[in-house]
Amino acid sequence: MIGKLKGKVDAVGESFLIIDVNGVGYEVQASSRTLRNLKAGDAVSLTIDTHVREDAIRLFGFQSEYERSWFRTLQSIQGVGAKVALSVLGIMSPQDLASAVAMGNWAAVEEAPGVGKKLAQRIVAELKDKVPGLAMGGHDIPSGAQATPSANGVPAGMAFAEALSALTNLGYNPSQATAAVAVAAKELGEGAETAGLIKRSLKELAR
Repeated sequence: MIGKLKGKVDAVGESFLIIDVNGVGYEVQASSRTLRNLKAGDAVSLTIDTHVREDAIRLFGFQSEYERSWFRTLQSIQGVGAKVALSVLGIMSPQDLASAVAMGNWAAVEEAPGVGKKLAQRIVAELKDKVPGLAMGGHDIPSGAQATPSANGVPAGMAFAEALSALTNLGYNPSQATAAVAVAAKELGEGAETAGLIKRSLKELAR
């Protein structure tokens, strides 16, 4: 299975690009947001999601492993296939999508080609509980973070650090993320868990 391609852009089409890797051209499907930033001759490195079927092998390219995770998660929702998932990621970065989900803003998702009102509402509803896990994205907790036990035994300092790491992973700068998590922590109290802090922080950042 192909997990990554690194080479030069040979051509860019409406929904795909050709990546020349040592003389071999790979056709890779990508979101319009990714394609807009590429032109023939550019050096490129994309994380690849390989779909194997009886009649074809399709490659989907993403700017990061994190974006690929969102692509896969979107397809776990009924009615969302690869085409629709790419369409959503074509108009929204993972950060934008996470904020829309946190705010329940299905109208923003509905703007993606091929996404109607009911599907947009389903996407927002089903992603709501998955955003914290996606936001963490396997990133390490910032160095220097301290785990201070709270009243109910939850390491409040660690939850704060994990939420901060998640927001940074989403693309927010550290100062924005710190301020938002601070507001969330103050509102939710010492017993706040990471997932709750992330959800509340996203609402704060989306204002």
